[in-house]
Amino acid sequence: MRKLANAELNRISADEFKKTDKTPIIVVLDNVRSLNNIGSIFRTADAFRLEAIYLCGICATPPHKEIHKTALGAEDTVHWEYFSETQTAVEKLKKEKYVLVAVEQTEKSIMLEEYPIDDQKRYALLFGNEVKGVEQEIINQCDESVEIPQFGTKHSFNVSVSAGIVLWEWYRKMILKK
Repeated sequence: MRKLANAELNRISADEFKKTDKTPIIVVLDNVRSLNNIGSIFRTADAFRLEAIYLCGICATPPHKEIHKTALGAEDTVHWEYFSETQTAVEKLKKEKYVLVAVEQTEKSIMLEEYPIDDQKRYALLFGNEVKGVEQEIINQCDESVEIPQFGTKHSFNVSVSAGIVLWEWYRKMILKK
């Protein structure tokens, strides 16, 4: 077995990426403080060709060297918008008929593997602050919540790890199943 060289991976260019059809998902980051986490989520959003990332509240925005360190240029390919208040982003998404799903442990959360993803709908997936999670006021505005099953002693994943897990599951069910 031989590791493939970058030239053999057949990746599209940044210009081609911007012109391709996107997966109908917008990631909303609700007051995520770590620039490395933000950069990692940009990179994951690029990998799954997401529509956009909405950076809200205390989230830093590109260009920033700490975001670039983990995004590796994905901050230049993935469309992003900044909102000083997460509520403003949520209102915009509701008007545009996105299904708002908080990635959070709630009384009515659905386990990720059981969530019935409809490939005819557009989704906004909300990820919260590394300590506080998604704010309750924002959860109140969401249509549903999903929870990632966990089997150890900890009750949460790092936000960028959560984004990778959830986005893979969404992409698998929406795009790869076709």
